[in-house]
Amino acid sequence: MSDSTKPIIKINAITVPEGMGDEVAQRFAERASAVDDQEGFIGFSLMRPTDERRTWLVVTEWETEEAFDAWVASPAFAHGHRAAVDESKSGETSAEKPAMGLSAELWSFEVALRSTGHGG
Repeated sequence: MSDSTKPIIKINAITVPEGMGDEVAQRFAERASAVDDQEGFIGFSLMRPTDERRTWLVVTEWETEEAFDAWVASPAFAHGHRAAVDESKSGETSAEKPAMGLSAELWSFEVALRSTGHGG
C-alpha cells in the first residue's frame, strides 16, 4: 500500500459528563447516516468506554485527507455540528436539544498496518 492510498482515521475524543452517555448515543444515532454518501467516506464508529473513563471516541475512516476536508466543508457537516458549535460559543442551545457540556479533541492518524481476522 503506497502512502497515497493509506486510509485516514479521524478520532474525535469527546469527554462526556456523568449520566449523559445515553443522550450522546441518541444524538449520534439521529444523524449517523448524514455522512454515509460523502465521497471518500469509509466508515464510522461511536465507541463507548467500558471502564470508568468518560472519554468517548467518534472514529471515522476516509480514503484521503481531502475527502475528510470536503466533508468538514460541506453543508451536511455544518448542519450536524451547528448545535455543538453554538453551545461552545454562547453556552446556549435550543430548548429541544439542551446543552450537554461536552469537550472534544480531534486526533488524526493514517493506517500503517491492518490485520483482519475471520470474524470480519
